[in-house]
Amino acid sequence: MNRPARPFARRSAARTLIAAVACAALLSACGGEDDGAGGKTGGQKPSAGTAQAAFPVTLPNAWGSTEVRKKPLKVATVSDGDTDIALALGIVPVITPDAEDGGPVPEYKQRALAKLGAAKPRTYDDTDGTDYEAIAAEAPDVILGMNTWAMDTDYAKLAPIAPVVTFTDKAHSDTLTWQERLKTAAKALGLTAEAEKVIAANEKATADAAAAHPEFQGKTYTYAVVHPEQITFMSYADQDPGVFEQLGFRKTDKAAHYKADKNAVSLENLDELEADVLLMTYPFGDNGLLSAKELESNKLFQSLEVVKGRHYAVIPSENTLSSAVAYPDALSAPWIVEKLTPILAGAVAGT
Repeated sequence: MNRPARPFARRSAARTLIAAVACAALLSACGGEDDGAGGKTGGQKPSAGTAQAAFPVTLPNAWGSTEVRKKPLKVATVSDGDTDIALALGIVPVITPDAEDGGPVPEYKQRALAKLGAAKPRTYDDTDGTDYEAIAAEAPDVILGMNTWAMDTDYAKLAPIAPVVTFTDKAHSDTLTWQERLKTAAKALGLTAEAEKVIAANEKATADAAAAHPEFQGKTYTYAVVHPEQITFMSYADQDPGVFEQLGFRKTDKAAHYKADKNAVSLENLDELEADVLLMTYPFGDNGLLSAKELESNKLFQSLEVVKGRHYAVIPSENTLSSAVAYPDALSAPWIVEKLTPILAGAVAGT
């Protein structure tokens, strides 16, 4: 299936300001060409002898290779994470999956669209997977598929429509960092310099937050999600650490016991969650395996040192923060820093 739409289907006033300014800087660095309809398409206007000279571009992938013959102006995406990559680079896709299912657009995406002077992109219903006909109808120059779990099925049907930009190894659907995904997409779009600006702005926001919170350094963390069928150990060894490790945290030794396709924690093994800081989230509400109240009344859970020390916190899912933390990307990363830092600070302090 596609990388989940937020997801589970990536602080003080001063820290908030730092991250917000960095996010604005990130977006202002990545403007695009006007498409004549009040939006932006195709990224920045290439300077003479730079982006245009970089084409054609050939990129290997797990299904062969992709050739992008000239700078793309019309970009389609097959996952929410790919949409965020495009927006971070200053491109409003011509079509995207309806990640919000008709619901509100996440705050960080609203900021990006407003900065680009664009409305919400045209979407297709992805309830049953990628809508190939809807994508083909928009005649894209390129299709971004860096953030999807469905490419094994999608590639053969998308390739005849337009060049597909995706990962070089099927395992990368889970293990690539958002920076690696962004850089590959940027190569295909002729926006490598813009990608570096995005990464630098994100790194500054995170570095500023880390400097303001030296108490984060060296602390271990566990991030777990209550799904309908299981408690999921999300901070497994190969998972993109997102902002956690950049803020100074590190994964526990127990993270090595888990991976993308082996990540369930049973109620009998809740001690696997032990860390200096434990973060839980309940994105499915009443449809989850158990509620926060039920978990917190569990005797084994109560016996964890991290719980007894009050170094445990719940990440809210209503504002999409929980999914953004689990699946960070180029657009959401500074917003995650902004929203997550105060939660982490409280958990470390035991307040």
